[in-house]
Amino acid sequence: MTMRNGRTVVLTGGAGGIGLRAAQAFAGHGYRVIIGARNAERAERAVAAIGAPAGWLPLDLADLGSVARFSERLLESGTPVDVLVNCAGVMAIPQWQATADGFEKHFGTNHLGHFALTGHLLPLLEKSGAARVITVSAQAARTARLDLGNLQFEHGYAPMRAYGSSKLANVLFAVELNRHVDRDRVISVPVHPGTAPTDIQQYGTSRIANGIGRLIMRAVGQPLEHVADPIIFAATTPKVTDGSFIAPTGVFELGGVPGFVALPRAALDEDLRAALWRESERLTGVRY
Repeated sequence: MTMRNGRTVVLTGGAGGIGLRAAQAFAGHGYRVIIGARNAERAERAVAAIGAPAGWLPLDLADLGSVARFSERLLESGTPVDVLVNCAGVMAIPQWQATADGFEKHFGTNHLGHFALTGHLLPLLEKSGAARVITVSAQAARTARLDLGNLQFEHGYAPMRAYGSSKLANVLFAVELNRHVDRDRVISVPVHPGTAPTDIQQYGTSRIANGIGRLIMRAVGQPLEHVADPIIFAATTPKVTDGSFIAPTGVFELGGVPGFVALPRAALDEDLRAALWRESERLTGVRY
């Protein structure tokens, strides 16, 4: 798989897990890598692991002020962004928690933070002339439900339902984004990486569930060395369209080589996508 040199990729979550694996792959093919990270120590280690040319800037997706400051630094540089990878996230937080702006943490971090970031960086994406926005969802999006009346789970909070809802929101956003950009200059692609033991799985429902999960991952999941393959495929294949969804093509999309898969049924609902977009604009104050 060949990539053009001299291009810039911006990744959230590049200090560990899938994001770091993707950052290393991009750097290995000549991309300049910029990662957004909350923890300076982890970010410095990641930059060292990625190798030159790579750097990092502070970014907390659970704080819209931090998202704006990160974006301002990049906008000031004027450097075109050829690939934006919306990858960072939180998963299965045991109790309801709020972001710095008062949003439920899954919805606020996984969706609203990336919604705002993409909007802020749109001028640099358009400047590239052939940019891709890759938003990393999860297999959980397939069975999730998005309740527009309870987006932030103020009623009936359940960790995995909140996580799944935010991952479905990622797909809805990624598909709808194509209606709000010049598709000759920017194309948006949702991705899910399959199932692998990464840093996002810091919260467990039980020891038994965690044990079962590890057995499944060993049997049919995605090996860590291939966990970023769907992201790289999404960035490089010439065949993407505004309705593409890329994921592993093995058993239940848990692992295997990346390819094109069907979108979750909810992502085909134009009214639902538009309603989520309007609410995201209202909550973040970012319009594009």
